[in-house]
Amino acid sequence: MENRPTYNIDISKFKRNPYPDLQEMRAVNPICFVPQLNATMICDRASIYECEKNIEVFSSVQPRGLMTVLMGQNMMRKDGKEHLSERKTIFKTISPKTSRDHWKDKFETIADNIIDKIKELKSGDLLTLYARELSAECLKLVTGLTNMTAYEMDRVSQGMIDGCSNYTGDSDIEEYCNDCTESIDAHINEIVGKVDRNADFSLISTMLTGNLSADQISANIKLAISGGQNEPRDAIAGCIWAALNFELKELLLEKKNWDQLFNEYCRWMSPIGMSPREIAKDFSYKNFSFKKGDRVFLMFSSANRDEKVFANPDKFDLERDCSKSIHFGAGPHYCAGASIATTMISLVALPKLFMALPKLRLVEKEKYEFDGWAFRGIKSLECAW
Repeated sequence: MENRPTYNIDISKFKRNPYPDLQEMRAVNPICFVPQLNATMICDRASIYECEKNIEVFSSVQPRGLMTVLMGQNMMRKDGKEHLSERKTIFKTISPKTSRDHWKDKFETIADNIIDKIKELKSGDLLTLYARELSAECLKLVTGLTNMTAYEMDRVSQGMIDGCSNYTGDSDIEEYCNDCTESIDAHINEIVGKVDRNADFSLISTMLTGNLSADQISANIKLAISGGQNEPRDAIAGCIWAALNFELKELLLEKKNWDQLFNEYCRWMSPIGMSPREIAKDFSYKNFSFKKGDRVFLMFSSANRDEKVFANPDKFDLERDCSKSIHFGAGPHYCAGASIATTMISLVALPKLFMALPKLRLVEKEKYEFDGWAFRGIKSLECAW
């Protein structure tokens, strides 16, 4: 007998704060169909960890999926040998060694330059003044799109993120996303002939050297921009807010445990709230009946607050063991840019800012708002220093 429990959400409320609904889903039906999104949500960590590795059923190949339709079939929307081949091709750019030995110094120079500019302002929105600028300038180097402005990098990233999470079918969001992808292709076409294939660690360089096709390069650059700007930007801003809101600044400056701040924030607020899959064949899992073609959301944000894994999961705890957090995913699709993101945020963005601005503080604790469920971040970060 078919078993498909249903859970209804108010999309606007879910966007403002998904955690109460996710908590109820975990308690009642951790796997349930949500009609408003025409998708099944998997909400408990154990199931997500297991299902993400079962690519024969929970497939990343989604020809009708929003990301594929809007951005092309990148390696994130491939499984098996195809996915692994493209991932190996770009490893020179994203490896832990490259992140440490090549990118870190460049990221530090970018951070120093931005901090020098904002020091004299005494106050402002650090989401735009620091997090957005730093993430974008770093991503220009990593992708190789040094001909794109930081503003445009942020614009096209947000446009694609909005397009990929447009599960209500808003035509204006789709049109804007198409404008963003066209801008990226124009920037790729402008610079591709100028790239030094031998001396450059950028994604464009490594993909050209690896003989990836123009379509593969385009799709994977868009993937890197969609995830490589929006999510680090929101994580940097969110970590700054958390350190100040929970009065952790002095402790962090003493212990220098910036990596723990980053990991706990990503567990607690999950900038990447979910990852979509398509069911490749009829399948029954924990008494839930999946049908071929079903849309499934692996809810990382819910897994990271699973009461069976994390004690008092709604509390922000700098001393927490975050080893079971899956903010970077799990299995073969574990985030390819994890090392670069960790280097940028934990080793550069956070220590640089807090050491340079010892009087950094929030303007009003109560005024800060977060938004989003598929991707989640703080809406503004007004601070004084």
